[in-house]
Parts: sequence; structure tokens; C-alpha cells
Amino acid sequence: MLRLLSTVVFCTFFLTGYSQFNTIGLIGSATPGGWDEDTPMVQDTVNLNLWTLEITLADGDAKFRADGNWDVNWGDSRFPIGTGVQNGPNIPVVAGNYSVSFNSETGEYFFDYDSDIGIIGSATPFGWDREVFMFKDADDDNKYYVTLNLLQGAAKFRANGNWDVNWGAADFPSGIGEQNGADIPVPQAGRYFITFDKSTGEYNFEEEVDFASIGIIGSATPGGWDVETPLTKDSGNPDLWKATVTLIEGAAKFRANDGWAINWGGTEFPSGIAELNGGDIVVPEAGEYLVSFNTNTLAYSFLLIGDYSTVGIIGDATPGGWDVDTPMEQDADDKSIWRLRVELVTGEAKFRADNDWAVNWGGGTFPEGIAELDGPNIPVIGGEYRVIFNATTGEYSFEEVFEYGAVSLVGRSGPFNEWPGTDDMGARDWFLDKDSQDPHLWTTPSVMLRNFADDADGGIKFRADTAWAVNWGAADFPTGVGTQDGPNIQPVAGTYSIVFNSLGGEYAFGPAVSTREELLNPAAIKLLPNPANTTVVINLDTDKLANNINVLVYDLAGRQVMSQRFDLNANLELNVSKLQVGSYLLSITDGKYLIGKQLIIAR
Repeated sequence: MLRLLSTVVFCTFFLTGYSQFNTIGLIGSATPGGWDEDTPMVQDTVNLNLWTLEITLADGDAKFRADGNWDVNWGDSRFPIGTGVQNGPNIPVVAGNYSVSFNSETGEYFFDYDSDIGIIGSATPFGWDREVFMFKDADDDNKYYVTLNLLQGAAKFRANGNWDVNWGAADFPSGIGEQNGADIPVPQAGRYFITFDKSTGEYNFEEEVDFASIGIIGSATPGGWDVETPLTKDSGNPDLWKATVTLIEGAAKFRANDGWAINWGGTEFPSGIAELNGGDIVVPEAGEYLVSFNTNTLAYSFLLIGDYSTVGIIGDATPGGWDVDTPMEQDADDKSIWRLRVELVTGEAKFRADNDWAVNWGGGTFPEGIAELDGPNIPVIGGEYRVIFNATTGEYSFEEVFEYGAVSLVGRSGPFNEWPGTDDMGARDWFLDKDSQDPHLWTTPSVMLRNFADDADGGIKFRADTAWAVNWGAADFPTGVGTQDGPNIQPVAGTYSIVFNSLGGEYAFGPAVSTREELLNPAAIKLLPNPANTTVVINLDTDKLANNINVLVYDLAGRQVMSQRFDLNANLELNVSKLQVGSYLLSITDGKYLIGKQLIIAR
């Protein structure tokens, strides 16, 4: 039953002044020894910071501690997954049999419960690799519960750690799960109390809102000490709040729920660890800042956003060598982000602003890293790359661009009803058509798919050049982003058109198109907001559409649930107030071009 804590990303806790411990134990009222005696954990022979334990626990509290005394101990208020901090609170424990894992370097812990029902998916801590098992209700053997931090993504419930029996549906935050049903969409990251009834399939996700709002206030902020400037919760981390704020010289503090009952201050700038009821944070320089605050770790940062006319890449790896910058393109919505597709040779490179060395960034790692002002040259391996650079945070990435001779759809759920063999020479590959203007865009107007989600061998994938060396899969349908060696895509049975981007892995399955229609790149159209509540604006970033536009909305079973026609120059605002919570597919066409987009309704 032992499952080691290895793939979950947590906020890291560094215990300054300690390197390695002789023993780690679990202690507390939930343990056999109570608060008087540690239950020793077993040290991993490879990773000496990893400790594990098989144990039966009672309802109560627990903490981890080192070398049998209280000089070094870890606690946290979250269960069954969390990150312990020095002298932190007691961990609340539910009675049961557990495999406990703990990392004495980072403070990460996991109480892996022995249960027959679990929750799994891209929104859960371990993704689609394995579930987090749920606790059985003391009064009803059919009901289960657990409290977890979830990401934006999807989830399902399943029994006994395998796919033989699983439940899903298109509704959120509550619904009735069906056997082999659709993935449950989780539109917003957060901490949720999750309940499930295996006899009825009924489930519910209730968000636990620690703070209704987080804001920044003070003489340095736009509202002074009278009106706070709100921060926005990050879609991928429920503890992280961010905003772009124009500040002047002065002071600032963070506070919760638009009041002074809970507020934080600090002594350091531009980054530090805040203290509850701490002093004012002094802002020494006026400017536009990316302000962030983590309500769990209390880490804050004020990153000055540079107002640069240009940002370019320069160096002997670039087309202009060390003499001439190759200019990058600024993002239309975020002036910190700069992009470039470029052919590079093996050598070195740096980023710099306004074609001058006064402001330049470098980093010692490739193909990604965090660049620093006046940092070292970035070592580059020759190739064609899609380069992304954030001039505020310093984050950069070089994503190599490959051009393939063929891209095909394969799988048991595909038109050939079986996976290709090693020597079939493409006989079981459904080949997509390469776009004449974009070698990374692949389409097919009509292909029939089947559903075998109840079979571990079911599903479909994309692959390049009739080989498995490069293949793309994902857990999402009808739209998603395929990743190398990702899971099989499980389609709803039907006949579809397909758009696939081999550069980024994005795909969309839409209604089949006739011979007079052509497929359009999914990136050409955006839905704002998505997830939506009552209305959604369709943003057309293309000049190919030339006629009036018809929007058809389908549910995941393929049923058309609404349609609306727009003049080409009209504001494309779709009223979705009558749609139930869940996922839908939009078919957007002008009679010649067609695109499929996924829309999530969340309220």
C-alpha cells in the first residue's frame, strides 16, 4: 500500500541550520504513543530526507519531530496533504489505516488513507497518475468525504484504485456521477470539501473560502489608506493573490476581507515574509508593479514592470550576433511578456531592453530558467525555437520547433478500431492534412470515433511520422493540449472534424464539416470569460471570416442546445444564462471557415 510522496508540487520549506536527522517520528494524540512517545518512521535508503510509516491512527492530532525532542518539529492545519512548518499547528487526523510519507527537507507530508473510493484527475494533487482516497462517513458506508486543494482542471471518482468502476458527469459543483461518465470540470482552483455517495453517484464540491478577498492598502496605493486595491486569486494556486498596481512612494499593507481584522505587514522590499499585524511595507520608488501575496506562506513581492519600447535577444547564437538585437513581439494583453520564433545556432544569448546594455538579463540554464539583471550568458543549443521571456519576473523558455512529415490519429476509439502494430506501415493511422500556410496546423474534415472509456485500451492519440517516438495525448475532450506520452484521449462517440497544432499540442474536435467548409486555427478565437456565468464574448482574432457568423452550442453528448447568428461586425456576446453548469462545445462558422471551442459554465 505504500505510496511515496514524489510528484506533488508544494511550497518549499527550508529548515535553516539543519541538514540531516538521525530519526524522524510521528507523535500526538492520534498516534499509539500519544504525546509522550514518538512512533519512529523509516528512512529511505536513496533519498535520506524521505521518511515513511505504515500505521493505524485514531481521531486526534499529530506532528512530525526530529531526534525525539521538540527542538525541531513540523506541523500544519491541513490534512491529509500539506507542508509542515517549524513549530506549526497540530495536524488534525481522521481515524484509519495509513501509509504516511514525510520529507524532512521540504516539510511535505501525505497521510495516504486505506479506502475503496478515491478522487483522481488533472485537478487533484497527483493528476491522473493516482487518486487521493476519501474518508468513509461514520454514519453511512456509502458516503465519503475529503478536503483537498484542487487546481483548475478535471476530476473523477473511482473504486479500488482502478478504472473498472468509475463515476463522472459534466456538472460542477454538484451532480450525479454516472459509470464511465464525463470528466467533472473544476473551473477554479481552490480548497474544497468534497463529498461522494457510491450508491447514488451524487457528489458535491464545496469551496472553503479562507478569505473572501485580499487587497493592498496604504499611502503608496491608488486608494491611499481609505480604499484598498483588490488583488485577484491565481487560477492555479488558491493561496496566491496578484495584481498589477501603479504605486507611488509611500507605505503599504495587505489585508483580508476589506477590513483591518486580518492584516499583514513587513520590513523588506521588494520581497519578504509578511507578519500578521506587522509594520508598514515601505515602497521607495514610484512605478507600475506586479504585486503578489501568498496567504499560506505569507511571502510577498513587488516586481517593477519596466516600460520598454523593445526587448530583443542578442548573442552569437542569434541571427544578429552580439552586434544587432533580434526584436521580440510584445504580448497584447501583458506588456511584460515578449515572444519570438527564431532559428538559433549553438552559442550564447541574452535578453536586453531598448537595444542597449543598460538593462539586460541572463541566466545559466537552458532551455528554461529565471534570468537576472546583468546575469550570465544563456547557453544555447542550435535549432528553431519559440522563445518566451517575462521582463518582469525574468522567466524564460526556449521551446524547440519541430516540423513533421505526417501527423495521424490512432487508437481503438478511432476509425480503424484498433491500435497500430509495429510493422503496419501506417495502415491503421488516420492521416490529417497539413495546412498549406502553417506546417504545424493539421486538420481533417470528418472522422468517426467510438467510445471505449470503460476499457483501459480505449481512446485515441495523435502521433508523428507513423511512430511512437513523438506522440500527444491528454485527459480532455473535445478540446485540450496534448503532451508527449500523455494519456489516451477518451472521445464521445460521433463524427467529428479535427484541428491539431503540432507546435503547441492544442487540439479541438468539432462537428464534421462539409467539403465547402475549411477548419480554422483554434488560437484565432478566444472566449472571454471562460469559465463563464451568464454571458461570454467571442473574440475574433482573424481576418479570414468574411460573412455573418453562426454559433452553435453542443453538450458533451453531441446534442445541440442553442444557436445564435451574428452580423460579422457585431459584438459577439452570447447569452448563456439558461445553460446548466458544465462543459459545452461551440461550433463557430461563417459558412466557409469553422472552428470548435470548449466553453465551461460555472456559477
